[in-house]
Amino acid sequence: MTNSQLSILITIIVYLAGMIAIGFVCGKKSSDTVGDFYLGGRKLGPVVTAMSAEASDMSSWLLMGLPGLAYLSGITDAGWTAIGLAIGTYINWLLVAKRIRCYSQHLDAITLPQFFSKRYGGHKALNVFSAIMIVIFFVPYTASGFAACGKLFASLFNVPYHAALLVSAVVIVGYCALGGFLAASITDLVQSMVMTLAIVIILGFGTYMAGGVDAVIANAQQLPGFLSLTQQHIPGAGAQPYPPLAIFSAIAWGLGYFGMPHILLRFMAIGDAAKLKLSRRIASVWVVISLAVAVTIGVVGNAMTAAGELPVLEGAASETLVITIANLLSKFGLLAAIVAGLIISGILAATMSTADSQLLVASSSISQDLMQDGLGLKIPEKNSVWVARVTVVLIAVIGVVIAFDPNSSIFDIVSFAWAGFGATFGPVVLCSLFWKRANHQGVLAGMVSGAAMVFFWKYVVRPLGGAWDIYELLPAFTAACVMIVAVSLLTPAPDEKVQKDFEQYVALNKTV
Repeated sequence: MTNSQLSILITIIVYLAGMIAIGFVCGKKSSDTVGDFYLGGRKLGPVVTAMSAEASDMSSWLLMGLPGLAYLSGITDAGWTAIGLAIGTYINWLLVAKRIRCYSQHLDAITLPQFFSKRYGGHKALNVFSAIMIVIFFVPYTASGFAACGKLFASLFNVPYHAALLVSAVVIVGYCALGGFLAASITDLVQSMVMTLAIVIILGFGTYMAGGVDAVIANAQQLPGFLSLTQQHIPGAGAQPYPPLAIFSAIAWGLGYFGMPHILLRFMAIGDAAKLKLSRRIASVWVVISLAVAVTIGVVGNAMTAAGELPVLEGAASETLVITIANLLSKFGLLAAIVAGLIISGILAATMSTADSQLLVASSSISQDLMQDGLGLKIPEKNSVWVARVTVVLIAVIGVVIAFDPNSSIFDIVSFAWAGFGATFGPVVLCSLFWKRANHQGVLAGMVSGAAMVFFWKYVVRPLGGAWDIYELLPAFTAACVMIVAVSLLTPAPDEKVQKDFEQYVALNKTV
């Protein structure tokens, strides 16, 4: 191992030790209740809420997938996807955050499936089905995070993939099991700062090595379609038109936010709902800047290759762009190697901040929603926390087994799980918060049809290509909305208590 690699490794070890320490401290502060373990006792401040929500949203895709896509094909695909995500983030904070915070508190719901069940009069079918969907989509999603960490360490230090995978999983599980939701939220705040530092350093260093801003722009301009939002650059083949259908498909990523359990839980956990406006501003600004910088890093990386500072990165290798730039930086002395270690820690932060949130949500779905609310098992409050911790570990073990193949896909799983959550829960969340007439029959039909359409469109329709090549979230989201409205109107209205709860929530929301 070279001196630069050793410096990077020590920096990463210090960072990981810090995450474990936060978990330990948060574990000491939390009381032995499932409300504290899964929702932090609704004590989060506005800054922690904002940055925790966005850090848990932006996985390693922010520092690997998006720059790699822009490096290969220019700003079109990456740019429209980033625009969709930015719009979705802002609208989700604007329309959903305060409402679900007020309604979930009014119903005393600490998980998303529990919120659905209590919102519609305690129907267990909603609780059980939504919990099953969370497990189905989140366990492999968590596995993709473990795999990303394992591949990162394996490629950096030439260590066995499986050893790196296990170490990564142990660290993430360690602070989750120790401190629960509060630990995950505080570490997410720290990790968002590390991610921000990483992309800023990479952007500045990369631009300098490419020859300055003018050189970066000149390189992009001589590549056909590289800086266009209506054309896509094809390496070695010029440019091709980017059809409006593809634009809508990319922007559709933004619809996923309405159904993301790990993000919605952050909304439910803030201490003062009135401060969500500040959280919205912080989160929206951070997301816009981060996405813009991530896309720009891809443009800068291409210029670095043209300047001879980086090798040509083809195909999946383009996703290692930030790692490759960090390795180049580490060769400029001890301080530079430490900074490179912080950059690599930023990639870890992006992955870990998503994986920890997914672990907790999947754990709550099994221990709280399925075992207690669904099956009616009576577990004492103090023992419930230990059941929750054991569930976190068991889910992590399953995730490690799924990720044990070093050739397993990461970003295809992320894309599919995002569509699954967005279509299964997004329309239900919106109807639950805005439509008094929605009933449990319509909501269940919407969940089932949304989830089924994701699978059907992904594996049956989309492979046909052409006009059918649409991101599965868009048709599945539409199908779920239609089913909720149609079935709700064709079946009896919700009972008087459900409608009264809705009216009380609306009044509460107006007073905050």
